[in-house]
Amino acid sequence: MALVFTESNFQSEVLSSDVPVLVDFWAVWCGPCKMLAPTIDALTAEFEGKAKIGKVNVDENQHLAAQYGIMSIPTVMIFKNGKVVEQFIGVQPKGVYIEALKKYL
Repeated sequence: MALVFTESNFQSEVLSSDVPVLVDFWAVWCGPCKMLAPTIDALTAEFEGKAKIGKVNVDENQHLAAQYGIMSIPTVMIFKNGKVVEQFIGVQPKGVYIEALKKYL
């Protein structure tokens, strides 16, 4: 199961992480976000112990969404050493996320 990132834990869980972090910016009402959810859960299992995989609900964490310029969802970002190193807008095939994460392990 993917982690839940919020404005209160984003610094410690994502920006200060010593492993790469994939963050899915999503919302409950977003159809494509629901389509992406099984992929995010699969990545969680595949990268367990190697990378963090989590989600930010943009409705509940509007400051984070604004801070990272989220204009459309789903938007997936990969963070390494507290910085965004990859960004994907819209649903991508699982392999795209796997290849991107592997570059930062």
